[in-house]
Amino acid sequence: MSAANVMTGTGRGRFITFEGGEGAGKSTQIKLLADRLAAANVRAVVTREPGGSPGAEIMRHLVLSGIGKVLGPEAETLLFAAARDDHVHLVIEPSLARGVWVLCDRFSDSTRAYQGSLGKVDPALIEALERVTIGGLHPDLTLVLDLPVEIGLQRAAARRGDATPDRFEGESVAFHHKLRDAYRQIAGDDPRRCVLIDANADADTVAARIGEVVEQRFPELKPLVRTVASA
Repeated sequence: MSAANVMTGTGRGRFITFEGGEGAGKSTQIKLLADRLAAANVRAVVTREPGGSPGAEIMRHLVLSGIGKVLGPEAETLLFAAARDDHVHLVIEPSLARGVWVLCDRFSDSTRAYQGSLGKVDPALIEALERVTIGGLHPDLTLVLDLPVEIGLQRAAARRGDATPDRFEGESVAFHHKLRDAYRQIAGDDPRRCVLIDANADADTVAARIGEVVEQRFPELKPLVRTVASA
């Protein structure tokens, strides 16, 4: 893809996912990357999972309210799969086909970490659901934001204020340590797609590291980034 294609949105867009535990700063970093791409005249859409489309947002409410935990990990996995199917077909795939870059807060790696590694859902079930919901769609780049569990939970608590912790924020510290290990394992198992990002720093420092990784993975951005930097 040439720089001109990136700027005009012709050709297929790039798909970048952000993963990590609670309080890792995914939402902040997605916005910062989206702003950087916009300044480079790259069209991008920011979305999230569970959610991102009308049907998926309904599923998000159900999952984060805790109903999935009541029903069990297999049923919770099915709820996530239903949300992802709606999201992929209504938002992600159409955007990529139009040449728009998609920046997604969580994707299939979250299911592998939360329901797979921690919920002990059979990997065969997860893989079967992936074939149905996403088919051959895979992120071009996955950024796994990593930081100590206690810091992440402190950030999450400060963010929600007096609100009740959601389904996953309310889990034990031991749960979140296992979750961090699961994400680190995912990143280590697929280094061509995943990059582990040290998120234990201020937002600008983390954003600078993410910018370096994105520029390295997508060389067509480099002349655009230099133009933005010199503006």
